[in-house]
Amino acid sequence: KLVRHFGLPTVQAYMRHVQDNAEECVRRAIESLKSGHFSYEMDCGSVVKVDISIDSEERSATVDFSGTTMQVDSNFNAPAPVCRAATMYVFRTLVNDDIPMNEGCMKAINLIIPTGCMLSPQYPAAVVAGNVETSQCVTDCIYGALGVMAAAEGTMNNVTFGNAKHQYYETICGGSGAGPGFDGTSAVHTHMTNSRITDPEVLELRYPVRVGAFAIRRGSGGVGTTRGGD
Repeated sequence: KLVRHFGLPTVQAYMRHVQDNAEECVRRAIESLKSGHFSYEMDCGSVVKVDISIDSEERSATVDFSGTTMQVDSNFNAPAPVCRAATMYVFRTLVNDDIPMNEGCMKAINLIIPTGCMLSPQYPAAVVAGNVETSQCVTDCIYGALGVMAAAEGTMNNVTFGNAKHQYYETICGGSGAGPGFDGTSAVHTHMTNSRITDPEVLELRYPVRVGAFAIRRGSGGVGTTRGGD
């Protein structure tokens, strides 16, 4: 309808405008960032490493995952687009302007993901946990390298159970990381996970289960000058 009403050249021009605006917003955000590096060791022993180099003159950033563990035999490998999406997400969150997520957010970012590492695995590597677990580690790793926010729970907290008749899948919320001048938020889904938890009443109504407790684990977020979310 847009093409019929405005014509293809006009629609394509505004698509470019949206991306150009996103690019400029990200470049402005980069102006206040500093270079840094971070290593994130996962429970399985794999390590996600990132070096971020900020070019103040170009207002650009190089995000380099060299040194990350090579692809593993488990399913914690994450396809490169997952790593790319996590990188785009982080830089988009650093933009104060109200812009839509689009490819323009990455124009100022030089992303390096070594082929064959667990963030760019080769067939037949298993990748089912890459989106629900490793993506969270990548996000926290980038925030850590930039020094803007501490890690969240680093997982989507997947919980699943069932039998031939009943199947249940849930992601349990945790807390967001604290940062310079602000505390983390308790009991929220963070970063790559954004689903809403099922109400206990709904769970008990639809499944043959009873919930023994449903509460925030107070004090679990960590103490410091600013506190992490529980």
